[in-house]
Amino acid sequence: MGKALDGVRILDMTHVQSGPSCTQILAWLGADVVKLEAPSGDITRRQLRDVPDADSLYFTMLNSNKKSITLNLKEDRGKEIFAELVKRSDVLVENFGPGTIERLGFTWEKLRELNSELIYASIKGFGEGPYTHLKAYEVVAQAMGGSMSTTGFEDGPPTATSAQIGDSGTGIHTVAAILAALFQRVTTGRGQRVNVAMQHSVLNLCRVKLRDQQRLAAGPLAEYPNEDFGDEVPRSGNASGGGQPGWALKCSPGGPNDYVYVIVQPQGWEPIARLMGRPELAEDPEWSTPEARLGKLAKVFQLIEEWTSQHGKWEVLAKLNAHNVPCGPILSTRELLEDESLVTNEMIVTVDHPVRGAFKTVGCPLKLSDSPVEVERSPLLGEHNDAIYGEVLGLPADDLVSLRANGVI
Repeated sequence: MGKALDGVRILDMTHVQSGPSCTQILAWLGADVVKLEAPSGDITRRQLRDVPDADSLYFTMLNSNKKSITLNLKEDRGKEIFAELVKRSDVLVENFGPGTIERLGFTWEKLRELNSELIYASIKGFGEGPYTHLKAYEVVAQAMGGSMSTTGFEDGPPTATSAQIGDSGTGIHTVAAILAALFQRVTTGRGQRVNVAMQHSVLNLCRVKLRDQQRLAAGPLAEYPNEDFGDEVPRSGNASGGGQPGWALKCSPGGPNDYVYVIVQPQGWEPIARLMGRPELAEDPEWSTPEARLGKLAKVFQLIEEWTSQHGKWEVLAKLNAHNVPCGPILSTRELLEDESLVTNEMIVTVDHPVRGAFKTVGCPLKLSDSPVEVERSPLLGEHNDAIYGEVLGLPADDLVSLRANGVI
């Protein structure tokens, strides 16, 4: 069976996380992703190593299903080869600092001259303006995109989320942009420039907080558990700030992840009251309506926690789900790796690697009925030099020997 992106060649000049997370999705969808690396390789091949002299999990978990070639773009011959690769590619993706590709002599005008159908996608930290040349990392993007100011508890400092919304979040935004450009090219026959900024992607994911910032003009936000409101959306702990209040509640035996997140919908209060041994609260007007409970959410969740803390989180999940009460146990990283449902759905998969051996990684979250994904290992550095330079560009074997000897590849 064919894949959704069969026949699409991606020239992947990305490194670290934001770019590789994007091109990995494209590779899973069937694109031929050729990762172009400097002869020294993507820096994450060596970062956070757990197996000596093997590519790190940092690299292997973000670069599956790709091919790897090496090329020294500081050499004139390297630039000539790069131009030939551009001519034979559908998409070029890079996440270098602003101006890096241009300083090598490859402006958008030059790239478009080489290949009028090329889609050139860039991931940067920020858009055009005063922040353009600031260095961007995951948590910098969270800080400047609205996430950190609204994450954490009211009496504590701004907090980063461990979900990589700055890097991988930007990667998936870039996937959407590239696919849209590919679709438009079908009718126009033209390539186009694609720009995605990390700050912008985080902001997009934080739009509900900007919603609430504007709602503050009408007064305090009743859905939040906070007592005091200024002129900015406050940090509100584990409250979502949505229409249905929820909180993470302790469970037995009291370990660091023995919690379940419980959402109290209007129709859920009666079964919750019965489960926690307080059926009278379902009829008491001081407790029975959402409006009555909003003013004392801390007490509401304290009462529920007195019940959940006597049971394990999986038992709480079963009891609440029997009454259609939305909830979810807090799953640790160990539990996620061992979760039967995630394994069955191929979201946790085991991959064999010729140097580091078998390891577990995250599978493709996009499930297409006619484009199934088999997660393959990441490439070794320069593993596909002969195949790409020889078979795709048609360079003879003695040229490849010379290119290696001269440090071009």
